[in-house]
Amino acid sequence: MTQTARRLEKEILKKVSLNYLLHIPDGYENDATKKWPLILFLHGSGERGDNVERVAVHGIPKIAQTQTDFPFIAVSPQCPEDSFWGAETDALILLLDEIVKSYNVDTSRVYLTGLSMGGYGAWQLAAVQPGRFAAIVPICGGGNPERVEPLKETPVWVFHGAKDDVVPLSESEKMVDALQAIGGNVKLTVYPEADHDSWTETYENPELYEWLLQHAL
Repeated sequence: MTQTARRLEKEILKKVSLNYLLHIPDGYENDATKKWPLILFLHGSGERGDNVERVAVHGIPKIAQTQTDFPFIAVSPQCPEDSFWGAETDALILLLDEIVKSYNVDTSRVYLTGLSMGGYGAWQLAAVQPGRFAAIVPICGGGNPERVEPLKETPVWVFHGAKDDVVPLSESEKMVDALQAIGGNVKLTVYPEADHDSWTETYENPELYEWLLQHAL
């Protein structure tokens, strides 16, 4: 028998499903012509499952829940129990498309952030959708430093705890180094005494949101 090269090509229709929390800013209904900035937030591995309220334990949905004047449309999906964000890329893109279509979103000011597993997801989704996000904020995450080229023009602010024993600081450092090597717009903030939780201080810092809003496509 001989070995020959062949090719299979078929179109597969796939159903995707994501639960999510949606924050609409105060004043949204007062002006139908106003366009609002949007933040897509990707949680960590501990919030996976089918109880979407768990997503509000940390990060952007927690901030949006406690700050009624939070000036962003905030979309916080929940990753299924046995999955991870890298496997949900198609669903995330479709969710973002749906929100943009259904609400008054300023498409020049769409931002992406995530923590831990969501930090990895933020790196990956931004690379898959180059030019879609005006800025990204990966927190205690990481990714493949050989795939940062699509992010060269995207402002990136990375955060990590120096004492993180779950996701080593080196995971963020290698991504930052790779982006700096190609002239990317990236900066890294390291909390000297923080362990894995480098997100609480980050998301509670008003400077983060001021920095985001400085960037538009």
